[in-house]
Amino acid sequence: MNADIYNTQGKKSGSIELPESIFGVKWNDSLMHQVVTAMQSNARTRVAHTKGRGEVRGGGKKPWRQKGTGRARHGSIRSPIWRGGGVTHGPSKDKVYARAIPKKMRAKALFMALSRKVSDGEMIFVDSFDMKEPKTARAKETLRSLAKLPGLERLSTKKHNAALIALSGKNDSAVKSFRNIGTVTTLDVRNLNPVVILSSTYLILENPAESIGVISKRLSSKLKTND
Repeated sequence: MNADIYNTQGKKSGSIELPESIFGVKWNDSLMHQVVTAMQSNARTRVAHTKGRGEVRGGGKKPWRQKGTGRARHGSIRSPIWRGGGVTHGPSKDKVYARAIPKKMRAKALFMALSRKVSDGEMIFVDSFDMKEPKTARAKETLRSLAKLPGLERLSTKKHNAALIALSGKNDSAVKSFRNIGTVTTLDVRNLNPVVILSSTYLILENPAESIGVISKRLSSKLKTND
């Protein structure tokens, strides 16, 4: 499986052979759903919290005697049926939403996401984002140049989640250049995961030879677990 590599001017600068073990993995809806929902659960912030009848203030004294008043029997003003009382079965910040994700499942889901982007023509290989200093104008020009390639027209026109740029290593100038563009997100290739890949329309992979090498390490670690 061959793929073209482009420079920041949108011109072809080479090609690369993509390993089938990473970019030719068959899609599995069930596995991808399990991994994505588990990752979203692990990222969930536990902030919603309500107090039960044992946590709200007051209610220690019986509001009136049990019988003889003509009113309903009550033992506490903090009962859930009273205004200002506790909440029944409400959300609690003590609940743990974390879910374990086996390494093999996580790795395969990543490869499936990458394979889907390649097969759909939504993956772009760029040789380098070599920027000596942060320049948002240059970053925008790069996106416009890449958008001229066949099938990538929406790269410069999409208003939300247009592209995810995976950098092969530390590149502060590139990060600062693209961070002012609201439709683009940048991250290190080591931090790629199915959620961020599928959240953007296009995936731009910088320095593909080195980046694929980093991704391949996940495959090798997966194979070691099978031994």
